[in-house]
Amino acid sequence: MTSLRHNSYLDAARDSILDVGWRRTTLTEVARRAEVSRMTIYRTWPDMQTLLADLMTREWGVVAAVLPDGDVSPPTPASIASGSLAVIGALRTNPLFRRILDVDPELLLPYLLDRRGRSQEAILQVLAARIAAGQQAGTVTGGDPHLVARSLLLLAHGPALSAATMADDSVSLAQLDEAVETMLTKALQP
Repeated sequence: MTSLRHNSYLDAARDSILDVGWRRTTLTEVARRAEVSRMTIYRTWPDMQTLLADLMTREWGVVAAVLPDGDVSPPTPASIASGSLAVIGALRTNPLFRRILDVDPELLLPYLLDRRGRSQEAILQVLAARIAAGQQAGTVTGGDPHLVARSLLLLAHGPALSAATMADDSVSLAQLDEAVETMLTKALQP
């Protein structure tokens, strides 16, 4: 199966989830939308959970690409923090992420409570590399860059998932983001 064909099946799954939510999306519905037989879909994904994992990896991989991987030399706490906020902002506005968060938020729980997903691993690799480069240049706090990256990702979960609960008439989402960016920058300073 070609990558283009594979992406068209993922596109069909994405469209279905956006239309009716994950719980009402079936492999049969994905096949119908992709205009292929059910067996074509079943050969690649044995169940919706496996298909969803591939779809989320593709979607969040695009979001993770917002994180700069080498545009500031040497990396600074401010550049790492602003890149992290850019990823959070891209995730918050991603239609699939929004739909899952609004309709089927329990789908995200395994990635918050039990295990890391492929997208989280990709983000950790980029962050750890940027942190290590900043440490070598003396612009970023010391310590194991992988530990610092994991800590930074944990700190980003709240703003990515819950910031809307903290925004209201007295505190805007932009103000919260600015405060988070300031805290991340300070935490990364040597």
